[in-house]
Amino acid sequence: MRKLHSFLVLLLAFYFSGFSQEKVLYKQVDTTSLYMDVYSPGLSEDTKKYPAMVFFFGGGWKGGSTAQFEPQARYFSKRGLVCFLVDYRVLSRHKATPFESLKDTKSAIRFIRQRADQFRIDPSRIIAAGGSAGGHLAAACAIIQDYDAPTDDLGISPAPNALVLFNPVIDNGPGGYGYDRIKTAYKSFSPLHNIMSGAPPTIFFLGTKDHLVPVETAQYYKKVMEKVGSRCELYLYEDQGHGFFNRDRNFEHYRKTVMAADTFLQSLGYLDQEPKVEIE
Repeated sequence: MRKLHSFLVLLLAFYFSGFSQEKVLYKQVDTTSLYMDVYSPGLSEDTKKYPAMVFFFGGGWKGGSTAQFEPQARYFSKRGLVCFLVDYRVLSRHKATPFESLKDTKSAIRFIRQRADQFRIDPSRIIAAGGSAGGHLAAACAIIQDYDAPTDDLGISPAPNALVLFNPVIDNGPGGYGYDRIKTAYKSFSPLHNIMSGAPPTIFFLGTKDHLVPVETAQYYKKVMEKVGSRCELYLYEDQGHGFFNRDRNFEHYRKTVMAADTFLQSLGYLDQEPKVEIE
């Protein structure tokens, strides 16, 4: 009876919190196991297919944690998205290169899309989101053609259908972020240098005092996106630096970026106006 009572308490806690959470293994590379945390909207017996939102943490492809976007995942899962916080290989923990980081994030989106029925998602409505290097990875999954893991099913697209980018390092060319590690491979790795027709609709958040991503770079990215016929909304935040959107750094700008992303996703038909959810 005690075990049953504990289970019911946990079940009710998930129900009233507006989401449920689980950890899923999505990739095994030698002895490295890579997981994603899945946040699903409430407990429901219906057959509805939800849009998915996949978050990639920042950290220069060197470090970082899935905890970075946990507040956003909690919010958007309550709003009606299935959210995924994806771990991927980085330099500090796995001696990995940025190229391996990208291979992992492509693997993650393929894994999610292939298991759309299991996760109860619509595979044609996958949003990739990320901050800094994680923003690069989100954009690269949509734009970059190379860097596929040899174990991936290449018949499944790793490209998201929409992008939510938080000060992404989208220029990896000479003078851009990461060139010292990427070198001449930037030509096939840097989103700014590979924008093409069909790039997904994008919202781009940036502080005007970001020391890694110049405002001019973001404005040029928007210009090129619009030139190929793709939507790109750029939001600039005065006097804000890199990482200004993180909840533990500045709650007000965390709230503003979440609200703007919510409105953007409503405009795409990925979210309804209800249910109203308090930003915590």
